[in-house]
Amino acid sequence: MDATSRPPSLAGLRRTYQGLPLLEADLEPDPVSQFAVWFGEALDAGLPEPNAMVVATSSAGGRPTARTVLLKGYDENGFVFYTNYESRKGRDLTENPRAGLLFPWHAIRRQVRVEGPVVRLSREESAAYFRSRPYGSRIGAWASRQSAVVHSREELETRYTELTERWPEDPPVPDFWGGFRVVPAEVEFWQGQLDRMHDRLRYRRSGASWVVERLAP
Repeated sequence: MDATSRPPSLAGLRRTYQGLPLLEADLEPDPVSQFAVWFGEALDAGLPEPNAMVVATSSAGGRPTARTVLLKGYDENGFVFYTNYESRKGRDLTENPRAGLLFPWHAIRRQVRVEGPVVRLSREESAAYFRSRPYGSRIGAWASRQSAVVHSREELETRYTELTERWPEDPPVPDFWGGFRVVPAEVEFWQGQLDRMHDRLRYRRSGASWVVERLAP
């Protein structure tokens, strides 16, 4: 292997983290309120798509997988995203209804992790969101059998065109599509600091209340 084809030194990609300390006294009383504070700060910092999150799932047999999706809502009940129920993540969550979420806000030296059980949204909630989407996205939900093997790009485009001709204005809500809500059982807020002395504060549900614990970095 010559010098031009050698991979770069990964050790040389090390970054120095430095930020304000994250202290227990600064936290909101519950993790969703704290998430709202940090999410607002991520928006103010101009992060591209701060609602992009990694969703990790596992099959009933324990086979894990992860992918990036967009958070579409959050409140005291949990964190919401939408998908094809017949996709790999949809099948995983049907077999094993638990998930992990990760918000990787590297530019502001923060990340948020959420873990907990997952429930499907009601048909009414999913339909209301579906109807709010742009027309092309609604057709796309019908055109793609998400996670299934397709023979070519042309196959997808042909299917899309056929569906626009079938529903030129208002496609119905697919019965195989809808929302999931991740109900937080644990939420960790990570703030990068110098010398790997990062701040990690975790909310853990205990009955009807939350316990805050500091984790070693």
